Amino acid sequence: MFSTKQIAKRVSPNKFMSFFSKFFKNKHKEGEYAISLDIGTAFAKALVFRVDLEEGKAYVEGVGREPQNWGDMQAGAVTNIESVTRCCKKAINQAVKQADFEPKQAIIGIAGEFVKGTTTTVQYERLKPKTKINLGELKNILHKVQWKAFERVRKQLAWETGYEEIDVKLINAAIVDVKIDGYRITNPLGFQGKDVTISIFNGYAPLLHLGALQTIAQELDLDLLSIAAEPYAVARSLGIETAEEFEAIFIDVGGGTTDIAVVRKGGIEGTKTFALGGRAFTKRLADILGVSFQKAEKIKLDYSLGVLRRDRIFKVREALTQDARLWLEGVKIALEEFSNLQVLPSIILLCGGGSLLPEIKASLLSPSLTKGLAFSKPPEVNFLKPDDIINIIDTTQNLNDPQDITPMGLANLGIDLIGEESIVESIIRKVVRMIQK
Repeated sequence: MFSTKQIAKRVSPNKFMSFFSKFFKNKHKEGEYAISLDIGTAFAKALVFRVDLEEGKAYVEGVGREPQNWGDMQAGAVTNIESVTRCCKKAINQAVKQADFEPKQAIIGIAGEFVKGTTTTVQYERLKPKTKINLGELKNILHKVQWKAFERVRKQLAWETGYEEIDVKLINAAIVDVKIDGYRITNPLGFQGKDVTISIFNGYAPLLHLGALQTIAQELDLDLLSIAAEPYAVARSLGIETAEEFEAIFIDVGGGTTDIAVVRKGGIEGTKTFALGGRAFTKRLADILGVSFQKAEKIKLDYSLGVLRRDRIFKVREALTQDARLWLEGVKIALEEFSNLQVLPSIILLCGGGSLLPEIKASLLSPSLTKGLAFSKPPEVNFLKPDDIINIIDTTQNLNDPQDITPMGLANLGIDLIGEESIVESIIRKVVRMIQK
């Protein structure tokens, strides 16, 4: 075996220092690096990020994007594990090459028509209001909330799919709101009080879809920090938990699905997904113009960027307007399911590759949206930008597109997973593991 001096003789001083700087960087930083992986219908997107635990921020050091093969994903769900794994590997390799580091930890997003997110609220009266809430009482409360939510989602999916029994798994959970005697608090441990109200957001997915992602992670030799519902990750990306009065509707228009998250008073009310995204618009163009899917995609992108030839604009606009009307109906049906809200938030925040179509924003601003839905005032539509995502610093300068919001949102969730958890988060995680068994 060579000594350090012998190695130094065989390589240039610069290479010698580079070798040892990489070695110590990898040795010291491995636990602070991770990958966020967004496996979309159209693209697999990967970020390599480093978490600074003292700052509570993540620095993106590598970005990778790889187009999916047609048919490998259907409405956000994996249909060809082997091919999707190869696509993800290429995206990860691009990010790893740029970051000059290959993490083993990863957080993966999950989306699809049957991925459900709901907030369950439980109110109860304590028999001994003068005693302090201890760990055992808190565990008992959270466990009851989770099982109540779990049974509700199972029944909902059974009704939607027509199957009496569908195997559903809890994928992620988070405390949305805690109140004792009407006062909002962040950690109920040690507090006294009579009336306790706890709201918890839970994300669920069918075992079939979840198992596909776990297999992909295993094939990629990744240590899974978490599989998270993507609409939840996008909604959390603005730091809503610290803004009690913040209310908005997040709409992520992907390749195969549209994900919706409704936030009210700083807490996520729930998420909905329907199977209509950018690829449906592209297919319509291909059929009407008589061109290939790839050619239609190029035309759609040129149209979105305002660089399409004038002689084609009218026909393209007419075709896309028809699909936009259908897409808007899907949005309305999803929002109607939030029947527990007296009024819907008037701020709509758009992201995702498909959101750039002018018809998407135009349809949301049309009178058709408000017919049958109760908004506090006429909706205001804005685009989420990468700079809006809290605690994420892009050192690559490559994140500048609406489709980058989801992997950035996943990286934002990863900060808490790599850092120290609060006692309440730790209990929630244990309850999740118990229900997952």
